[in-house]
Amino acid sequence: MPSDPELTKGIIGSAYTVLNTLRPGLDEKLYERAMGIELTKQGLDWDSQCQFDVHYDGQHIGTLIPDLIVEGAIVVDPKGVTAFTDTHVSQMLGYLNITGLKTALLLNFKYAKLGIKRISV
Repeated sequence: MPSDPELTKGIIGSAYTVLNTLRPGLDEKLYERAMGIELTKQGLDWDSQCQFDVHYDGQHIGTLIPDLIVEGAIVVDPKGVTAFTDTHVSQMLGYLNITGLKTALLLNFKYAKLGIKRISV
């Protein structure tokens, strides 16, 4: 498995390719699916819509389903929003807490310039 910086670079490179090909403003799910194709072309292992049980006080209270997890190490969440907000960052912190992973990438495909926010714990 590549190191975290190499993996992050590969994911961001894939996102640039997707954005340059599809252009901005489409539905987030289209970018998610295209990201999967690009990640595969790079030889990176990824999973889409993995399910993680959420427990509170020893009881199952629901299921968390992140968009993409790359190489079992980084949560990737494609967005199509005006700007990242504290809510987006908080959501990623929650995802990292539940999945036990250390890094998440928010990728914004709303504009011609890719928006990138890396969150680490």
